[in-house]
Amino acid sequence: MERLLIKKLETWKNKKNRKPIIIRGARQVGKTWLMKYFGKKSFKNVAYINFESQEHLKNIFLEDFNIQRIMRAIKLATGVTPIAGKTLIIFDEIQAADRGVTVLKYFCEDAPEFHVVAAGSLLGMALHKNTSFPVGKVEFLDLYPMNYFEFLKAMGESDLAELVKDGDWKLITAFKSRYIERLRQYYYVGGMPEAVRAFAENSDYDEVREIQLNILQTYDNDFSKHAPENLTPRIRMLWKGIPAQLSKENKKFIYGLIKTGSRAKEYETALLWIEDCGLVHKVYKISKPAIPLKSYEDLKSFKLFIVDIGLLAAMNKIDSSVLLNGNKLFQEFKGSMTEQYVLQQLIINPKFQINYWSSERSDGEVDFVVQTPTNIVAVEVKAEENLKAKSLKAFIQKFDLNSAIRISMSDYRKESWLTNLPLYGIDNLK
Repeated sequence: MERLLIKKLETWKNKKNRKPIIIRGARQVGKTWLMKYFGKKSFKNVAYINFESQEHLKNIFLEDFNIQRIMRAIKLATGVTPIAGKTLIIFDEIQAADRGVTVLKYFCEDAPEFHVVAAGSLLGMALHKNTSFPVGKVEFLDLYPMNYFEFLKAMGESDLAELVKDGDWKLITAFKSRYIERLRQYYYVGGMPEAVRAFAENSDYDEVREIQLNILQTYDNDFSKHAPENLTPRIRMLWKGIPAQLSKENKKFIYGLIKTGSRAKEYETALLWIEDCGLVHKVYKISKPAIPLKSYEDLKSFKLFIVDIGLLAAMNKIDSSVLLNGNKLFQEFKGSMTEQYVLQQLIINPKFQINYWSSERSDGEVDFVVQTPTNIVAVEVKAEENLKAKSLKAFIQKFDLNSAIRISMSDYRKESWLTNLPLYGIDNLK
């Protein structure tokens, strides 16, 4: 399979003032595979250590941070002699090692010629008693589930994927039935690499669902493993209630819907735990679309999306038979699946700041307001081919913006103030 972050890792490899890099992401989004694949593809050899499975190595940084001694330990553990420029050193599940994150500072300062990449649970890092975080001494890359572009490539549809990137809309429209068929599959399968690989090999929806349920169970187990015992029930209730929140017409997250009479202060800590696990994305409401958007965020009003559309389908118990029922899948749960899909495609671009807007009287809403490096873009999401855009046009006129994008099942079309982008063509948004 191909992951888009490989190109960024290649850029990191060749940087003059390179620092050790930490790959962040939720469990099972493919961090380990990405690091190993990158090492195999771009280096002569790889020295791989997993501090969770190789328990005898958890204490190797406790005595000191002497790089020569650490290199000797790496050689003994992996059988690989690290050579600067030719060896990729991988520290997986680095939070499981005492002072594991701290050691990256010393690689940065005392051995910058070595390529060091690490991954692990950021929640675990935050909780580790012996961790001093090396601020300014490491770089970060965020890894998310596979987006639709990566999914197409995994399904052997590289030509379709590249066609969207090139923006040949006449040719794209000619093959839209193939794009839509793959899009239906993506709504169900999602982007978790294990599920995508299984589907690419066997086209078995039942196998995919079993994998998704196992992943969800793993997340549930993590709640029990890391969270205080008295907080775990609230975490579970909040997590399991997200699909219902997304299915509302107004998708603003309401704590009172988790449990009758519940209030924000009872669940804010639980939500923070789920965020630290990388399992949810908050999209805050803004008061007006001006740069920088963050200055206009209302931190009490937000929409909450989960890490992957396939996992959302599993939590919603969407049956694979829905795939065969025209465009019904795109309309399920009042468009919540489609908003989840769009957010998942947008969030992988680190240059995008993503928010949403709604009027004070709640009689108008813009699904996403995106700050790009050059401007503000209003984005409306349509789960079907209903092309009315009253709220969007009112928003553009109210704040004197130049243009907007509507993402729907309709074909590409550009008007004076509005561009209609098909759901399967969202990769072209950048």
